Amino acid sequence: MTAAALEPVRLADYRVPAFLIDTVHLDIRLERTQTRIVSTLTLRRNPHSAGQGALKLDGDGLVFVEAWLDGVSLPSDAYSVSPHGFSLHQPPAEPFTLAIETRLDPSANTQLMGLYRSNSAYCTQCEAEGFRRITYFLDRPDVLSVYTTRIEASFQEAPVLLANGNRTEHGSLADGRHYAVWHDPFPKPSYLFAMVAGDLAMVADSFTTRSGREVRLEIYVEHGKEDRCAYAMDALKRSMRWDEQAFGREYDLDIFMIVAVSDFNMGAMENKGLNIFNDKYVLALPQTATDSDFAAVEAIIAHEYFHNWTGNRITCRDWFQLCLKEGLTVFRDQEFSSDQRSRPVKRINDVKLLRSQQFSEDGGPLAHPVRPEIYNEINNFYTATVYEKGAEVVRMLKTLIGDEAFAAGMDLYFQRHDGEAVTIEDFLTCFAEASRRDLGQFMLWYRQSGTPEIRAEGQWDEEAGTYHLSLKQILPPTPGQPNKQPMLFPIRLGLVGEDGDLPVTLDGKPFDGLVALAESERNYVFGNVRQAPVPSLLRGFSAPVKLTVALDEEALLTLLKADSDPFNRWQASQSYALKLLLRLVKDPTTPVDPRFIAAVRGLLAGGAVDPAFTALSLALPSETDIAREIGNDVDPQAVYQARSILRRTLARDLQADLLRTIENMTMAGPYSPQAADAGRRSLRNGALDLICAGGTPQALDAAAAQFDKADNMTDEMAALATLALSATPAGERALHNFRERYDNDPLVIDKWMGVQAMLPLEATLDRVKELMHDPAFSLHNPNRVRALIGTFCSANQTQFNRADGEGYRFVADIILAIDPKNPQLAARLLVAFKTWRSLEQGRRTLAAATLRDIARRPGLSRDVADIAQRSLA
Repeated sequence: MTAAALEPVRLADYRVPAFLIDTVHLDIRLERTQTRIVSTLTLRRNPHSAGQGALKLDGDGLVFVEAWLDGVSLPSDAYSVSPHGFSLHQPPAEPFTLAIETRLDPSANTQLMGLYRSNSAYCTQCEAEGFRRITYFLDRPDVLSVYTTRIEASFQEAPVLLANGNRTEHGSLADGRHYAVWHDPFPKPSYLFAMVAGDLAMVADSFTTRSGREVRLEIYVEHGKEDRCAYAMDALKRSMRWDEQAFGREYDLDIFMIVAVSDFNMGAMENKGLNIFNDKYVLALPQTATDSDFAAVEAIIAHEYFHNWTGNRITCRDWFQLCLKEGLTVFRDQEFSSDQRSRPVKRINDVKLLRSQQFSEDGGPLAHPVRPEIYNEINNFYTATVYEKGAEVVRMLKTLIGDEAFAAGMDLYFQRHDGEAVTIEDFLTCFAEASRRDLGQFMLWYRQSGTPEIRAEGQWDEEAGTYHLSLKQILPPTPGQPNKQPMLFPIRLGLVGEDGDLPVTLDGKPFDGLVALAESERNYVFGNVRQAPVPSLLRGFSAPVKLTVALDEEALLTLLKADSDPFNRWQASQSYALKLLLRLVKDPTTPVDPRFIAAVRGLLAGGAVDPAFTALSLALPSETDIAREIGNDVDPQAVYQARSILRRTLARDLQADLLRTIENMTMAGPYSPQAADAGRRSLRNGALDLICAGGTPQALDAAAAQFDKADNMTDEMAALATLALSATPAGERALHNFRERYDNDPLVIDKWMGVQAMLPLEATLDRVKELMHDPAFSLHNPNRVRALIGTFCSANQTQFNRADGEGYRFVADIILAIDPKNPQLAARLLVAFKTWRSLEQGRRTLAAATLRDIARRPGLSRDVADIAQRSLA
């Protein structure tokens, strides 16, 4: 595909649909290569549209067979049809019925969009525009219809037949076939349609809603994996109860189903009543899943369930409003996990993800607003900006208006817009009314791209007992937005003394800890400040911004010791480490500040109080964090070297402390994925990883012993990663033994591949190429590709960004090989180039040349062409 073929879609061009589809009846006769679909649509003209012309339905690669209008076969001159659309030239003025028959080849559908086969099962994925690959339709989110789906298949091949809603009928047919009919009474857009058929095992349970209704719960997996569903089922039931308690939302159908499939482009999909999941986010046993896996299962099960109200019952008017369902639902799943686990630890982890993924997106050529104004390919806007930054915007809204007004606004939103397709403006209007506040300026968070910077300067007047704080907002230019308007920031803050927070005043009143910065610059004068304070700014990370404030090492140590805000205590440890790392990047011979080593020793000494928090504080800023702080002319090898030097120094100087921590955090008894035990393992494995950075035989022996004796995947994987990083014979033996031990478990082999793809060694690229010939690897399976190639290009900064450009060329070749088969997967790999402009000149030149080579390749998909062109713009 050439650049000229990309026709942008603009929010300003939105028009209501000319027709509405009240009901959809799908008759699906499944065959591996010749599936027949008959869709019967009840249509009427939209009274809110001025359009009077032809009815135009979307299609994508469809094989047309026949069409009927009000039960009568249409003559060929009454319509125009191609694989990409169907047009009825003169549709009736009154409501009418249109039936269309199409044929599909699910086995040949490698894009994994529409109807396809995953192993032995038939499966659908329709978000964003996959339904048009099943039948001709008004495939847009503001056309809401009531669906009835009849599925017919060979009983031997597909004894399980599932679709949205409640099952109303089923039975046997001749020739060993059978059928089932499903009816969903709630109008929904086509992207929420789902169907699954195959030979699957089922695990069942039930949930009683707060009004007393019993809901049947079913999880479908491949045979033999039923024992891996218990945690997912428990997470589902906890999610259902939490949504009733926290948001007053009760489930509305008689049954809720989850299906785990091994071929899936996304993590999961919230189809009404029939969630389809990537199996890595359902299947979990202590022997095969890490603590991180268990936490991800819990969060993603919750996320997709919460979509039942924020996404399904209330959906998006158009795809520009994607953040309305995704950002809001990420906020909801973050709150759920915070209540289930440690709120401070969850908050820190969420911010780490935001900074590593979304801040880099904001700082590069792919930057876009939370609600974009234009797109070339909607599949490329399932981004960290829409999801993670979208959640931060909702969190800021709650902070600004307060818990009570936020709860009232959510209740009003559910009451007013149930059953509708709405916009961000509709959403914010509910909160403006509930809080009686003008949220016009807050809307800029949805319209303006980029990561704002808050520059803070403070001065203590000892004689007057006051502290003068100046806050200034800087809004850097981003693609298409060179100039920005001042935004509204909720900034939680406090002033900290040697013994903790100081009880200060603002405007003569006790300070409640929150200010709202709406101007380009504003000065605050705090009173009753009787000792030299250290400002603790952006507590809880109250706004997704870069904070610039001049705090020396002594000030950071004060925050680390005395700040009441857990997030800012963690941030103090990271800021201190970052200062040291930036010096080491410039000069590797710079001595490490002994005060930092003493601070880390203090953290380890108090680790038993909150092991998970200590583990986060012990971990140094990542290579991505360091590169983001440098900003321009980044040398990934110098960044890696600086981090390695600091790790080796800590390993040497804190050896006894680290060994003591490993011993103290070792637990007896059976494994539990609960937060307390996971926190202890996190600190233990963090200490093991750090001590092994010193490379001493004693440390590596400890890692080898843990690998051999581990009774859970968390400890086993931690030891394996540490040993592999050592680049010793012990590491190679561990990799070999792990491969043999889990030969028949693809999800565990994904971990094994990922560990090797991350190794910051010159030989890693050759290792990755060799692993592509491993029997477990397949370019056709997204999980395998993400585990090996995705990890290499996104998590191995030194080897993807090799000085000779071989890492770029390798990944480019993979992208071009995958693109004809699975454009979405190829485009997501290409996003790894998003920070290329921040690299030093040599690497920057090689990355740009690689991107140009990709962009010039004829026949590119829209997905890849869009990312390549925007990356080079």
